[in-house]
Amino acid sequence: MNRITAFVKKEAVLCIAGVMALCSCFFIPPDSEYLTSYMNMRVLILLFCLMAVVQAMRNIAVFDRLCAGMLKKVGSIKELCLMLVMLCMFMSMLLTNDVTLVTMVPFTLMLFGHIRNSERICMHCLVMETVSANLGSMLTPFGNPQNLYLYSTYDYKIIGFMRITAPLFLLSLVLVFFNTICVRGISADISFGEAENKTGFDNKRLLLYIILFGLCIMSVLRLLNVYILLAVVSAVIFVSDKKALAKVDYLLLVTFVFFFIFTGNTGRIPLVSNMLANVISGRELTVSVLASQLISNVPAAVLLSNFTDNADALVAGTNIGGLGTLIASMASLITYKYYASHNGADKGSFVRHFSLINLEILVILYIFGIFLMK
Repeated sequence: MNRITAFVKKEAVLCIAGVMALCSCFFIPPDSEYLTSYMNMRVLILLFCLMAVVQAMRNIAVFDRLCAGMLKKVGSIKELCLMLVMLCMFMSMLLTNDVTLVTMVPFTLMLFGHIRNSERICMHCLVMETVSANLGSMLTPFGNPQNLYLYSTYDYKIIGFMRITAPLFLLSLVLVFFNTICVRGISADISFGEAENKTGFDNKRLLLYIILFGLCIMSVLRLLNVYILLAVVSAVIFVSDKKALAKVDYLLLVTFVFFFIFTGNTGRIPLVSNMLANVISGRELTVSVLASQLISNVPAAVLLSNFTDNADALVAGTNIGGLGTLIASMASLITYKYYASHNGADKGSFVRHFSLINLEILVILYIFGIFLMK
């Protein structure tokens, strides 16, 4: 019983998602659509491949060496946080928000592990990295899954799409910058320790993993089929480092599967569908922001696109709606999962700080979005 309780506390998001998915199955019994329509296999495969490659890099101490190099170059903790946060914002435009966070969050935790008395600032940096990745990814059609879906569904042209996302992105850039540097204690005098000099660094394997990482980027940009990527990454890492495959966070993938099942079933419940058709008309921006808070922005985009032709409001709403609750963007779960499993994690403080920052920026962007849609 104690083990079950400990597991539920550690994997609270997974358990909640599982209960939600199970409850929805009573309304829509399992059928072929669970596999053919619900599952975003591209997202799942990319997450798996990135986690496997990043773990393999960690096993040969790549990030430890990067930590040591960065700690020698930054002049202050403020510079370090700002560099990491802005890096997430610009990476997410090309690599997607979830891929960016899978790459950057473990690196950030490892980096701050070499800085004494940095727990509070590490938490703030992780929150801002998550906000930054979610907002940076809004700019491009391939920055996040909902943009890819809406761009294709509504047959957007790139100029028309960025006419909506660019103004929101520019305001987001300003908000992220000031929220990163304007927090009490971020300029405190914190001592930098020496990064641990681990053995096991292998230049040949590093080159191999860089190539695999490049293939992941190609797949994100749709230049390489994800199933070919899956086969190559799985085979190469199985041969080079089986332990990396064993350490992949498979429970995170299961969490995503549960959310896909819940949101897929929700859209097939007639009562819910009829209610949405009546509620969304003329309120696309507001409804998409609110729906994202409950079922996350990717499922909200898929669900609501069946009930409106106002694509611009849906693009703005689902991107703004990625802020707010922890499940508003499934990419945010990546940060929470990594942080929660970190030694000394204060999960309650993280959720409170995350919610406060997200709510502040969401309100500002929502008000701006209302004027943008006029």
